[in-house]
Amino acid sequence: MSLTLTVDGDRWRSHLRSVAEASPGLVPVVKGNGYGLTLGRLARRSEWLGVDTIAVGTYTELPEVARRFSGSLVVLTPWRPFVDDLDPTLAARVIHTLGRIEDVEALLARDPRARFVLELRTSMVRHGFLARGLWEAADRLRRHPGARLEGLALHLPLGQGSHLGEVRRLLNDAVAAGLDGLDTIWVSHLVGAELDWLRAAYADFTIRPRIGTALWLGDRSALRVTSTVLDVHRVDRGDVFGYRGRQAPRAGHLLIVSGGTAHGIGLESPTGESSLKARAATLARGGLDAAGFVRSPFSVDAKLRLFAEPPHMQASMLFVPRGTRVPEVGAQIDVRVRYTATSFDRIVVT
Repeated sequence: MSLTLTVDGDRWRSHLRSVAEASPGLVPVVKGNGYGLTLGRLARRSEWLGVDTIAVGTYTELPEVARRFSGSLVVLTPWRPFVDDLDPTLAARVIHTLGRIEDVEALLARDPRARFVLELRTSMVRHGFLARGLWEAADRLRRHPGARLEGLALHLPLGQGSHLGEVRRLLNDAVAAGLDGLDTIWVSHLVGAELDWLRAAYADFTIRPRIGTALWLGDRSALRVTSTVLDVHRVDRGDVFGYRGRQAPRAGHLLIVSGGTAHGIGLESPTGESSLKARAATLARGGLDAAGFVRSPFSVDAKLRLFAEPPHMQASMLFVPRGTRVPEVGAQIDVRVRYTATSFDRIVVT
């Protein structure tokens, strides 16, 4: 009676090994909901892969992963002076991310032996130093001979073609800044050929690719999400049902299935798509919603079925028209989910 993620263990582990072998210096990203697989499981699997460092999203995630992974821990969210002091048992393992000159001074005043990377501001325009700021950071660090600069970090946007021109410009700025002891580049969202170019063009640097989705979710065929059919009710056209007293549009069946808003089912985030086709699809979904017909992520006989009404907290109500095979109570049906936004009742790794 649950929303279940089943993982083909052999296939998943084979994929993880192949990514690790193809990505020298790999830094697995273990953050958020653990890509649906939980932080603890991914931390343990990172230990199994034999990597020396993983990346977490925030400082609050450190305790969960630190108990299950013995190496270094990069925090991707930039450090700020209002971050609480670290557990002393973790301080030597944590690598902070710095993106402002005032934070360089503040962190080193708090912990002169802190480990950190300097983040460069990419075309994402989220965090990081511009070229002038790097020059100033280099000057400040010369006054702190005990500072432990672990390298430069680049968080690049997804898609949008090749990033190599931007990477070259940013790294040339960094080299010109004269940062003492700079020998490592930590980078997100570069793929195979781009990483090969980076290693060849900057052979004096160690390249550390930070990989999350392509590592943990790169072989979707190894993952299957299923929902349990909790109840089945026959309805005729005009029958009233649900929280909001909706009427059945025609004869069929209502399926009550596990999985609702508490799991992330039915919640949608902006896609960022701006094409005419994407806008038309949004308008179409809006029209379906107004009429009470919204396609759900639950499928029966390989066809996505309609929500009979908006999903509930832990269950959803689907409408299956007459003439369609109706699964029995207790049957498992497939569900399409966004793994990074879904919580599962059970995770089974075979």
